[in-house]
Parts: sequence; structure tokens; C-alpha cells
Amino acid sequence: MKRIFEPGAVAVIGVSAEGFGFGRGILLSLKTIGFNGALYPVNPRGGVIDGYVAYRSVEEIPGPIDLGIIAVPAKHVPAAIESCLSKGAAGVEILSSGFSETATSEGIALENEISRLAAKGIRIIGPNCFGVYNPRSGLTLLPGPDLSREPGPVAFISQSGGMTVDFAHIGKWRGIRFSTMVSFGNGVDLRETELLDYFGSDQDTGVIGLYVEGLRDGRSFFDTLKSVSSRKPVIICKGGKTDSGGKAAMSHTASAAGSSEVWNAVMRQCNAVPAADLDGLCDIALAFTSLPPGTYRGVSIIGGGGAIGVAAADAASLMNMKVPEFGDELKASIEPHLPRPGSSARNPVDVANPYVAPSSMKEILLNAARCREVDIQIVVQLLYHYKSLSILMPGAALEDVIPISEFADAFSLAVAETGKPVVLVLPEHKQELEALDIATVTRKARLLYAEKGIPVFGSVEQALYAIHAVSDYYGRLLSRASLTNRS
Repeated sequence: MKRIFEPGAVAVIGVSAEGFGFGRGILLSLKTIGFNGALYPVNPRGGVIDGYVAYRSVEEIPGPIDLGIIAVPAKHVPAAIESCLSKGAAGVEILSSGFSETATSEGIALENEISRLAAKGIRIIGPNCFGVYNPRSGLTLLPGPDLSREPGPVAFISQSGGMTVDFAHIGKWRGIRFSTMVSFGNGVDLRETELLDYFGSDQDTGVIGLYVEGLRDGRSFFDTLKSVSSRKPVIICKGGKTDSGGKAAMSHTASAAGSSEVWNAVMRQCNAVPAADLDGLCDIALAFTSLPPGTYRGVSIIGGGGAIGVAAADAASLMNMKVPEFGDELKASIEPHLPRPGSSARNPVDVANPYVAPSSMKEILLNAARCREVDIQIVVQLLYHYKSLSILMPGAALEDVIPISEFADAFSLAVAETGKPVVLVLPEHKQELEALDIATVTRKARLLYAEKGIPVFGSVEQALYAIHAVSDYYGRLLSRASLTNRS
């Protein structure tokens, strides 16, 4: 596995000298992202392609290879695998499609053939996949020339190449960093169960995400999931939960999806974390990597506007979280830091004014954290209101009006001094063309907050959904450990 995910030498088989096919696309992506090892394009005509010497066959490559990336028509894939096998490669990833997902006898026969080749001693990822992304080595997906090279704790295993690429791109701007991502497509050899087992023992991986449409061996998956979930959070987004989705899964990766009732039972028994879709998967992964392990049952909510607090309190209640009302003494300690009039020191705390100073926000957080029933704090920050302020101050750029760095320091200091996490919500209600500067500032704020360890969500509901998932996972883990100790 290590030779596949962090290869020293890669052969790209099926690189055209012109155009932008899969082979040349992945070669250029590896070149652009800065792959650490040696790259050998393979083209029957040889020559030089994009600055690399192209070899007419894998056998002509001088020296060993660890990984072969295959991007040739389906009928030529078995021969390409044979070449990599004879060259001593640890594995291949097959970008080519045209196998069992076509539901044709020819495609099924080709997939059976490459399955037999795997048994000869080479691991296969795919076919019909986008490959592997590993920030440490610079191995990247197709297409993925601009993904982050900063490694992190999240591994992702997926039957969908598109979802893998999308998650990698979203992770870049949301502050989610990855150990390895594997798009395994049809999964003729390496697939969900074996990869889950690998990342369950991988020291660089702390959280595992999984998108799966169907399983090859349900019992083996169940046993592996139960074992891994007892050590690390496993977030699962299940595709094909309905009849229509199941039919789509068959044409996507030739996977029989299985009933939603069975899946729900498996998730509960294994303490896996369900995610409804990619957005939910991203939110939950961010929460697991940003929040300390634990259960978060009580929350303080701080934001400008009474309706925001009411909606947030309703959302928290639906997630079985409490919004404890602050006592008179605590409210008295918060009130001096609130603007007047219109503010409220109750929980939710209504700061009334969107331009509360960072120093005041810090004091509000420090005092609110004194409530013993509060485990975590949510700040709803309406940065888009600063647009109006910049308009009223001729010549003032929006970035100069918003003290983002000071806010980031205030939030991180509040966490450090209280030991209670702070989560930010940055709604983006102004999205007209004239407000593009707000999008720029919001993106910069999101990255700066992430660097300070403050996770950012788009809505209170998203934040609570992710916090609830973390709480439930660790709560069940503690409950099961307690039952085991008593027995």
C-alpha cells in the first residue's frame, strides 16, 4: 500500500502527445502539483512529451516502478497490467472505463480478466476511477493539479471519482487536510473493506470518510467497520438509498446498493457516523478534525439579531442540545461588553450590533464559558454588514474596515483561556455581483480562522449537525466502554 500511495516512480501508460486525454491530463496534473518521484510517460511512438522522455513500452523504462497509471482503451488494459506486473510494480490505478459498469458481456469479461491478473501479485485500483491523492508524495487525482500539498488526518475512500475530487477541493478552502484519498470506481481488487482496514491502522489517519454504493462482502465489511469505528471515527455517505438511486448506482459503478434499513442498522451497530450528502460529510469531517474528542450537550450562541438566536435555539433543541439560560450574575458580567440598546445577555446572547469590537467579543466568550452547562460556543458573525459600513466611509476598502486578524486572535484566545471550543458561522446573504468583495473577505476570514483552529460553517444548522455527530460518536463510544467494563 505504501508503494502505491507514496510511490517513488510512476509510469503513466497511454499519454498522447497532443490533446488532453486522461493520460496526458494525469501526467500534467502530477507535474503541476509537484510529484516527488520519477515520472515515465508511455506512448508507442516514444519521443518527448511535455518535457518528459516518453517510452514506447513499460519494459523500456530504465529502472523499477512502484505504480502504473493506466489510461488506455479498455481492451488494452489487461496488456498494460501485465507489463506493470513484469516490471515489479506494487499496483496500478486504472482510469479507463468500459467494464462492468456498461453491463455488456465484453465489459464484464474484461473486468473478470483484470481481476484474474490481480491474483498474480499486483494490486489494482479501479477500473473506472480517478485514482489516488496523497499530499505527502504529490500523487494526485484526475483532474487535480491544484490540490493542497499540506497533509492532514482525513482519509477518504470512495466509489465516486467526482465526489473524491469535489471533497478534495472543498477541503482546501474549508481547512480539511487529507492523509490519502482513494477513488476505487468499480473496485475489481482494492475496495472499501480492505482500504478501511488499512486506514484504520494508518498512523497518519485520524478520521476516515467513506462514500459507498454497494459492497462485495457485507459480513467482512461489517466486521471491519465495527473494529475500525471503535478506534477512529468513520463517516459514511451511502449512495443508492432509494430505488432510483440504486438503479443509478448500477450504471455508475455496477454496484448493488442494498436496502436503507439494513444500512441504518449496520451504522448503529458499528457506531459509524452517517452523512446525508457531500456537504454533510465535509461538515462532520471538519468538526472531527477541529474539535477535541468529547460530548457537547450545552451550547452558548452569540450573534447579532434576536431572530438569529431564536432560530439557533430551535435548531439546537432539534439536535438534543441545550441552550442553558444564564443566571443573573453571569448576565451582569456580560452586559458591560454589549452595545446598547437592543442587546441581551441571555443565552442566546444578542449583541444587537454587527460591528462589535474583537475585544468585546472576547470578553463575552470568556464570561459565557463560565456557565458550567456550556460545553461549546457558537458565534454567528455577519461580516456582510460591513459592506454598508465601507460604503458610508468613502475610499475605505472592505478589508480595511473588518478587523479579521483581531477577531481570529480574540476567538483563539477565548478557546485557550476557557478550554471550551468556539465555532464560527459566517452566513453569506449578500451575493449580488456588486458584493464580490464580501466573498473575498469571507474566504480570507475562513482561512485565517481555520489556521487558528476555529472551524467555520455556513449556517447554525450545519454547525449543530456536525457538533451533534461528534457528540454522538464519542457518547456511544464511552457508553459501550462503560458497559464492557461493568460486564
